[in-house]
Amino acid sequence: MRNKILLLGSGELGKEVVIAMQRLGQYVIAVDNYKDAPAMQVAHEFEVINMLDGKELDRIVAKHRPDFIVPEVESIRTERFYDYEKQGHTVIPSAKAANFTMNRKAIRDLAAIDLGVKTVKYKYATSYDELRKGVKFTGMPCVVKPLMSSSGKGQSVIKKESDIQEAWDYALEGSRGDLMEVIVEAFIDFDYEITLLTLTQNNGNTLFCPPIGHRQERGDYQESWQPMAMQDVYLKTAQKMAEKVTKALGGSGIWGVEFFIGKDGVYFSELSPRPHDTGMVTLAGTQDFTEFELHARAILGIPVLDIPLVRNGASAVVLAEKENNNWPTFTGLEEAVKFYNTDFKIFGKPSTRRYRRMAVALAYGTETCSKLVEKAKEVASKIKVD
Repeated sequence: MRNKILLLGSGELGKEVVIAMQRLGQYVIAVDNYKDAPAMQVAHEFEVINMLDGKELDRIVAKHRPDFIVPEVESIRTERFYDYEKQGHTVIPSAKAANFTMNRKAIRDLAAIDLGVKTVKYKYATSYDELRKGVKFTGMPCVVKPLMSSSGKGQSVIKKESDIQEAWDYALEGSRGDLMEVIVEAFIDFDYEITLLTLTQNNGNTLFCPPIGHRQERGDYQESWQPMAMQDVYLKTAQKMAEKVTKALGGSGIWGVEFFIGKDGVYFSELSPRPHDTGMVTLAGTQDFTEFELHARAILGIPVLDIPLVRNGASAVVLAEKENNNWPTFTGLEEAVKFYNTDFKIFGKPSTRRYRRMAVALAYGTETCSKLVEKAKEVASKIKVD
């Protein structure tokens, strides 16, 4: 059963995927555009390439001849995946899914236009003038995002006319790849947002993890908790939407499907065809299998029968405060371990920059999620990145 896995993207989420694959006896080559990335530290082999270079991607695929190609980031020349499938490689979850979801335009149009899934009003812009027109269409306040980015990079809220130029510049700065286009979305008065981890399997049985609530700053998640208390009718609506979109894209794996929940119901927001950062809360033992273990099993065709909630959990991120190209050190760990039913994971990133996610604190148990979030935040506050 030993397969060769080519992991494209080697951050902290990829690292957990490698660990899950190793525990199932697989052989993993971790790829990213910088050396010593977290997943490279636990993989059998690694490659450092520019994944936006199609020729470099072709070279790596030809060199390693993997059974599975597993994209873990957005900055990849995903249109090459169609050829890889024709060559006999399995792309996770599928070439179509990876190609569509790496670009907000493709996935939003699929959901809103092709599938009729409820979304907020939106427009695209390839210039500052087009962005101004888009803002007029959606109204203010509104949200601007690069079509290709990750972890909230390049996202901002426009509240007044003078914010438009800054939002345009910031979106381009945070954009991954060479795509100079943004999406502007109407701001909705939502009560909360969730990530619905959705597991598609090659036996056709789609399962859903208990919903995850989360809070964001600068477009990036700061805390997450599981389960998110919500009305059953809203949860079932979100599940139907998630199943509809993932079925249209095809393939097996874990998907992070994001929704806004408000007075007007459930709005589809975004989708990632891979483990989601808010899903790091599953490292707190909230489920029998973490989202990374579920992803590994789906990739390898090992059926999962159910995903029950085992216990409540919460996560809180540990961020760097400044840029440094040297290996960071961590202090305060002795204080961080003084809280019962908590844990932390240090990702092993070789450098820092302001607001870069360097570790995650976890809390778990029978307490309410709000109390667990506060406990996880307290643990995270003790850990300092130097």
